[in-house]
Amino acid sequence: SDQRSRPVKRISDVRTLRAQQFTEDAGPFAHPVRPDNYREINNFYTATVYEKGAEVVRMLKTLIGPDVFRRGMDLYFGRHDGEAATVEDFVACFADVSGRDLRGQFMRWYSQAGTPEVAVQESFEAASGRYILDIAQTTAPTPGQPDKEPLVIPLALGLIGPDGMERALRVEGADTAKGGIVELTERRQRIVFTGFDARPVPSLNRGFSAPVRITSDLTDDDLLFLARHDSEPFARWQSLQTVATRLLIRAVTAVREGRAAPEEPRLAEALGAALTNEAFDPAYRAQLLALPSESDIAREIGADVDPDAIHAAREACRRAVGRALGAPLAAAYARFAGAGPYSPDAASAGRRSLRAAALDLLAAAGDDEGRARAEAHYRDADNMTDRMAGLAVLCTLDHPAREEALADFYRRHAGDALVLDKWFALQATIAEPGTLERVKRLTGHEAFSFANPNRLRALIGSFAAANPTQFNRPDGAGHAYVADTVLAIDGKNPQVAARLLGAFRSWKTLEPGRRAHAEAALRRVAAAPKLSRDVADLAGRALA
Repeated sequence: SDQRSRPVKRISDVRTLRAQQFTEDAGPFAHPVRPDNYREINNFYTATVYEKGAEVVRMLKTLIGPDVFRRGMDLYFGRHDGEAATVEDFVACFADVSGRDLRGQFMRWYSQAGTPEVAVQESFEAASGRYILDIAQTTAPTPGQPDKEPLVIPLALGLIGPDGMERALRVEGADTAKGGIVELTERRQRIVFTGFDARPVPSLNRGFSAPVRITSDLTDDDLLFLARHDSEPFARWQSLQTVATRLLIRAVTAVREGRAAPEEPRLAEALGAALTNEAFDPAYRAQLLALPSESDIAREIGADVDPDAIHAAREACRRAVGRALGAPLAAAYARFAGAGPYSPDAASAGRRSLRAAALDLLAAAGDDEGRARAEAHYRDADNMTDRMAGLAVLCTLDHPAREEALADFYRRHAGDALVLDKWFALQATIAEPGTLERVKRLTGHEAFSFANPNRLRALIGSFAAANPTQFNRPDGAGHAYVADTVLAIDGKNPQVAARLLGAFRSWKTLEPGRRAHAEAALRRVAAAPKLSRDVADLAGRALA
């Protein structure tokens, strides 16, 4: 954040949290940030312990402010240097320097599993100038915790007037919402803002101030308004993501019903405005152009998930955006080409990111020009970032150029183990029916060994965790293959075997046919003799 772009780093962190930890929290492997029991401790090197745990510390800083937070850290180091400190010791330091009660309700973040949902309903009273937010927080039951208590949630927000300008946050009964933060502590709260002559649009959970899911009654028009006018970069990005997710979910429904995916030209217009906005640095523009992932869409759908329909809907959206924005994307791609030798500095890295994002959408348009541009991007690259970007785009295209580039890449980098891991991973994530056979063939490649954990994770781990259509094939072959691999390696490397089995964390959200195949694979693993504690633990929890 300090060295490059704070908004881009924040978006990257939140993407990771949602993809890994929110998914974990919503399935059979849900557990608190500090688990109160375990069968195998190796299975708790998790996104919940680490990523969500980091967000809890960030909330402390948000609640008490950066200066007081720093004093709390200094006290912690001074008070507990050389000791084995507990979470209670840590939080007590911030309570002592701030004078706030952090030992009670706030500590539920460490003991209560699940991702809270914050539902926001708005209303505006024109006669009195009062703008009202009715906010409810709920957390769904998780294994072993059917009943949830309300948490302390620091909700950062802003209110944007019809002219696109920020409005002062005057809270009824108080002078202001201090620092733009509203603290939620009850299951239901009403926040009343005063002094408005027209309805504002709320910008919610700015900077991702709390690791929660936000739902609201804001319309697509409201969100597109925020995408144009919100002054907080994360919230602006989130508005575009929410609009795109809504569109994609409607498209998934259409695909499953045999209808054409609906187009939303306003999304392409909003993305085009972000692409050409000179006030934004290139790295941030690249983030704005990235559509929600297939896993993002599946997580929002939440049940009866059909990965093939999600993939088809998202590809249709990418194609539509690539075609609608062809000219500005091509102009940005040409404009931000490197003018000199490779440099790793932040500005140069941002330009490479934006070119890669533009290239991806140009190739998605499906014409020969986009493919030729991807080939040239790969061929002419003078650095690994650009070469990988070109190869990644080519891997999305079912064309002989893909195989030629993959063969060339291997010839160039056969002696670099870490680079080869990327080569294996890219092939494992190709969203085509032939990928399972490709993965099987690659296990016989001269550079692959089941005894190499990194190589195993790169190939089979990527297939299981990052290729939802092929891991969740409707014939169950993807589930069966990963289960076979887990059983084959469990006796030699139970930690890696357990990590592979973690790919089944969302199996209960699948549509019935795929869900039955996943359950059968899990039951076969669970019934195997002489399982390690690592694998037996996860298989048992997945099936509980």
